[in-house]
Parts: sequence; C-alpha cells; structure tokens
Amino acid sequence: MLPIAGALAPIFLLILFGQGLRRRAVIPDSAWPSLDRLTYLLFFPCLIVDELTRTDLRALSMGWSMGGTMAAGIFAGAALALAVRRPIGLDGPAFTSVFQGAIRPNTYVGLAGASALYGSAGLTLTAVGIAVVVPLVNLLCVTAMVRYGRVADGTPQRSGVGAVVSGILRNPIIIAVAIGAALNLSGIGRIPVVGDVVGILARAALPMGLLSVGAGLDLAAARGAGLGVALSSVLKLLLVPAATALAGLWLGVDGLPLTIAVLFNALPCSASSYVLARQMGGDHALVAGIITVQTLASAATLPLVVALAG
Repeated sequence: MLPIAGALAPIFLLILFGQGLRRRAVIPDSAWPSLDRLTYLLFFPCLIVDELTRTDLRALSMGWSMGGTMAAGIFAGAALALAVRRPIGLDGPAFTSVFQGAIRPNTYVGLAGASALYGSAGLTLTAVGIAVVVPLVNLLCVTAMVRYGRVADGTPQRSGVGAVVSGILRNPIIIAVAIGAALNLSGIGRIPVVGDVVGILARAALPMGLLSVGAGLDLAAARGAGLGVALSSVLKLLLVPAATALAGLWLGVDGLPLTIAVLFNALPCSASSYVLARQMGGDHALVAGIITVQTLASAATLPLVVALAG
C-alpha cells in the first residue's frame, strides 16, 4: 500500500497546490473558470486522442468487459442511493446531490492516477472505461435531476430526452474517445504534425486538471458537512468500488483491467456535479461539500482500494 500511496501523493499535492494558488490569489478567481474550461475542452481531449491513437485497441478485448464491470458498479451505487433516500429523509434537491456524489467520478484524478500507477497501459484502459462510464453517469444524473430537482419557485424540474442525449453527444471527452478509437481502428493512427501538436497539448492536461480541482475545493462547505456528505462519501469511496470488484470477479475480469475498473469507480465526485446542481435545481451547497470532502478523503481511500483490488 505504501508504494501506491507514494505514487498517488504527487496528484494530491498538486490538488493542494491549486487550492493554495487560489487562496493566495496568485491567479485571480475570475481566471479559474476559463482555465478549467480550456482543460476540459482542449487538454484532456488531446490526452485521450493521443493515448488511443498509439495503442493496439484490438488487443484490449478485456477492456470492454472492464467497461461492463464499471457500469455494474455505477448501477449499484445508484440503487443504494435510491434505497436510502426515504429512510434518511432527504428532500428532492438534497437527494440529487447525494446521488451525483455517489456515482459521478472525477476523470481528471482518474487519468492522473492511472498514469502515475500504470503508465500508458493504465491511461488507455481508463480511456476505454470513460467511453462507458461518462455517458451512463450523465444519463443517470440528469434523469435524477429531472425527477427530483426543483427550479427557483420550488416546482419540479423538467427537461427533454433530447437535451440529455445532446449533452452526452457533445461531451468533449466522449468525442475524443470516438476520434481516437476511429483513428486507431481505421489504421490511420497518429497524423503527422497534427499528432505532434496533440501530443504537446496532452502533456498539459494532468497538471492543469489537478490544479483546477484544487482551486475548486470549497473548504467552508466541507466544514458544514452533514449526513448527506457522509452518506455519499461512503457510497462513492467504499461501497461502489466494492460492488465493482465483485462484479468484475463475477464477469471474469482480472489483472490490470479489474484494478483500473475499481480505481475509476473509487474516484471522488467531479466538480461538474456542482454545475449540474445549479442548472437543474439541485442542492449546490451540499454538492460543494460532497466534492471537497470526497476529494480530500480519497487521498486515504484510493491507496487502500487500489491495494485491495491489486
């Protein structure tokens, strides 16, 4: 476990560094959203395209079973969140935040962790997993927001199926997976000159993404953490990865694909949950606390989960 913790330590130090940069106003608060958007729209898609074009996807037959394992863990987390909603008395908006906290992963931390621990092989398998998990999580979370969210006047939120599908199809990470896989499987591979530019941009993805994660932490919200934060954190950081491991064993997934599946489903909640909560009538203050507590707690839980999965 200590070597795993040592490999993951730089990731969390960069996150804390990002928080320090924001607290000391080295970078103005107004600049962080633009930097985060640049990373989301450019750097991370370039990283995924670069990795997928340089890997033999035909040799990753286990990668698709790994995707099924990850999906099973996500469904387990969603079911557990639904099961405890009434017993603990969560209202609709609070439930949507707990629901997102239970299943939505931070892909920035996931790609950085896979790279730190397993290099290019880990990154490639993570990209394959993203192709399964990101559309599924978006679909489940938006569905929960439509059912339980509230707009400003307290009435139920409404959104069409078309908006959900459109959001998934326009997701830059999903587009990057599709482009990288198409270039790989078609035999085109890395395009001269363009591929080199993509590779240079890809190298900025992990440091910029982790700094943005740190800058987005809301320590005030974390100090006011309550039952909803605790519940979502136990689900996301412990129970969902445990369910993922059991599903993987049942499906015959083992080795690195199983470890990556468990690692990805043990990631802390993504900052995109906050945006969705504000847009669709969730409890955005609660989700801010969930994101912060899970990100900090995962510094301890991720090494443990990966060690057990390995």
